[in-house]
Amino acid sequence: MSDPVEVFDRRAVRQHRDRAAALLDHHDFLLREAAERLADRLLDVSRRFPVALDLGCHRGEIAETLAGRGGVETLVQCDLSERMVRRAGGLSVVGDEEWLPFAPASFDLVISALSLHWVNDLPGALAQIRRVLKPDGLFLAAILGGETLKELRRAWLEAELAEEGGAGPRVSPFVDLRDAGALLQRAGFALPVVDGDTIAVTYGDPMRLMADLRGMGESNAVAQRRKTFTRRATLLRALSLYQDLHANGDGRLPATFQLITLTGWAPHPSQQQPLRPGSGQFDFAEGLDFPHDAKPPRLP
Repeated sequence: MSDPVEVFDRRAVRQHRDRAAALLDHHDFLLREAAERLADRLLDVSRRFPVALDLGCHRGEIAETLAGRGGVETLVQCDLSERMVRRAGGLSVVGDEEWLPFAPASFDLVISALSLHWVNDLPGALAQIRRVLKPDGLFLAAILGGETLKELRRAWLEAELAEEGGAGPRVSPFVDLRDAGALLQRAGFALPVVDGDTIAVTYGDPMRLMADLRGMGESNAVAQRRKTFTRRATLLRALSLYQDLHANGDGRLPATFQLITLTGWAPHPSQQQPLRPGSGQFDFAEGLDFPHDAKPPRLP
């Protein structure tokens, strides 16, 4: 197999999380929102999960949100950043989502809030997650989708084109909602379900948005990002364009975050299986009360 393309600088991802760990409490609104939504999904599942893994635990938002609920008896927390792991406390380990340090069939549940969008080989990471799940184990995750930060992306693009004659990647490329289900199937998950939701946040100052991204450890870690400092003229143009293009009626600036929720199960013979093609016993015409000898209606 060929090596996966390096889209993200994983060393930079770890450094950003290390830097954010100390003051994450001041910027973790999105992490907490994702944790709450995942916890709500888990509470709808009427079964117990004796051993669970929080993959990309940050400072322990999942553990705090669940607080012993959701049928989880033992929660192992794992993060790329040692400083995040130290803040999470409890039963925790430093580990890379791209190289999971766990034996096959170790967990009844793997849950992950806003971490997997930073892996280079997402299909490979999902396959590893399925491997560490016990048969009929549950995978539940939230990642950022392709509509995330579309306003900031446009402002940076137009500012760099205007000031520098070219544009580099300023915002991470995210998974498209339409592709997420295929990724789960490719990784071997059964009963895959994918859905998306949009969280709209407004700011009085775009610099506060960028401070929140930095404070969450979500700064740009694209491998091909520009390594030099941003020109003052480019920054000022981007801030001005953000205001001109996106300010709402009261002058506040929207920031869009698209949350994609992934749900899948490790295969097990007890799970519901799709019927074989042609094995159905239901007559479609009878179900519609449509006479067998009638001609089908003509479409306009």
